[in-house]
Amino acid sequence: MRESDIPLTAVSTPSGMLWEWLFMHQGLKNAPATFNRMMSHVLHRFRDFAPSYFDGIFVHSRAEGDLRAVKVHVRHLREVSQVMREKTLYANLKKYVSCAPENPALGCFVSKNGVRADPEKISSICSWPTPSFVSGWV
Repeated sequence: MRESDIPLTAVSTPSGMLWEWLFMHQGLKNAPATFNRMMSHVLHRFRDFAPSYFDGIFVHSRAEGDLRAVKVHVRHLREVSQVMREKTLYANLKKYVSCAPENPALGCFVSKNGVRADPEKISSICSWPTPSFVSGWV
């Protein structure tokens, strides 16, 4: 947040104190869009292997020359982590998944074989009874 914008975030508390936000929090209008734009800017040079979507960064890697995919992936993780450290951005370790054959993302599971729906999210649809007559549908 720019220094000049801090006074614009001022709120008055019931006790009469005045508070100003020093950083943009999610309650401010356009905070998600501003955060997404900032992440796109910070990770711009890594866009080929580390795209961001709102508060998620998806680092993916393939083998390069003599290096196996795991070595390349570790290098990519270090590069992204270094930039985040320089910009004082922090990862939520509860959401952090690394080197897994399948990763949860946006209500789906992503793997090298593609994207599949989360079985927990589609269980109610899968358990629908099969229609026994179709006269009402035709």
